[in-house]
Amino acid sequence: MRLLHTMLRVGNLQTSIKFYTEVLDMKLLRQKDYPDGRFTLAFLGYGDESENTVIELTHNWDTEHYDIGNGYGHIAIEVDDVYLAVDKIKQLNGKVIREAGPMNAGTTIIAFVEDPDTYPIELIGKK
Repeated sequence: MRLLHTMLRVGNLQTSIKFYTEVLDMKLLRQKDYPDGRFTLAFLGYGDESENTVIELTHNWDTEHYDIGNGYGHIAIEVDDVYLAVDKIKQLNGKVIREAGPMNAGTTIIAFVEDPDTYPIELIGKK
């Protein structure tokens, strides 16, 4: 068994694809419209789905906004240098919600950013 993907519902698919590809450097792996169901699926990640876990963005054509709720946590992405990643994200007008620095009660360097639909994404320094 292996983890295939995490699905996020998004209000504006093109804005979300732009964030994940331009700000977080993911690749758009595939995208398909389902006219009968009035939705589009887009799969993004850092490598081929056959060997990597990816993110599935689901855009329901008739929904512009979702409430995340209080049970959802975050997506975590490993980066070589959290400080440099945060600087790059800021330059690309990404929203940083927790600056780079040591985690609470630990030494691992982390930061948090937010995607266009307000999903939190943790950046964790490579060990």
